[in-house]
Amino acid sequence: MEESSVVQSNFVQIVGASVKKKEGLFDQSKTRYFVRSMYAGAMLVFATAAGVYAADYLNVGAPHVGKFAYSLLFPFGLAFILFLHQELVTSNMMYLTAGTYHRFISAGKSIQILFFCTLGNLLGALLAAALIAHTGAFSHLTAENFIVATVEGKLGKGLGQVFIEAIAANIYVNLAILGYLLAKNEVAKLFIVFGAIFMFVFLGFEHVVANFGSVGLVLFSNYSSSSMAASTVILAWLVAWIGNYIGGGLLLGLVYAWLNENGLPLND
Repeated sequence: MEESSVVQSNFVQIVGASVKKKEGLFDQSKTRYFVRSMYAGAMLVFATAAGVYAADYLNVGAPHVGKFAYSLLFPFGLAFILFLHQELVTSNMMYLTAGTYHRFISAGKSIQILFFCTLGNLLGALLAAALIAHTGAFSHLTAENFIVATVEGKLGKGLGQVFIEAIAANIYVNLAILGYLLAKNEVAKLFIVFGAIFMFVFLGFEHVVANFGSVGLVLFSNYSSSSMAASTVILAWLVAWIGNYIGGGLLLGLVYAWLNENGLPLND
């Protein structure tokens, strides 16, 4: 069998096993599944917090260098999620869409899991943000802080731009997931994950769970902003979620499932 055919077969097997595991955990204990989802949201907050603090620290002596530090530290959040087997909705968009296509899981159950996972990611991100926002590193935020400028910039985007950038963001994220699944060794897995996540973060694209955390860090801090009206934030999150689903669920999950149908190689 050609190597490409083996990869395709491995992809279907991995998706099938992952989806069955996710469905089994969801059916067996929704509480445990929810906690796994909460921890995934929290991991992105912990990585974001370190990244934005490093950005502020470096920008004092070398303006604009901080963005590189933030983009380099944020991928640790996804690495934690992958190695600790937590549940992130934006990667589940790919898994569950591909799994639905291959009939490993029903569409109804996939929707339930995505909804439940989103709520868990949101609660975990907000709780972690509330914790971090009350530490010394975040106790006196101003408009000049990297996290404030980042959040204000995101909330100032038009919804059309948020939508397009959310599609692109979750393509990058799920390229990282695919690389992690299919790479042959741990070094290659980490290289692909860190490379893909660095790219989307540096470009400033919209990842809904990362946005849960970044908004939360500002929301629970001493800083107040007129741009953070509840309706503005929720609408931006909703548009980002839909864009993320199109990018990760349809453009990667569904298309890759179709490309791998019946073990056909990509170059047939």
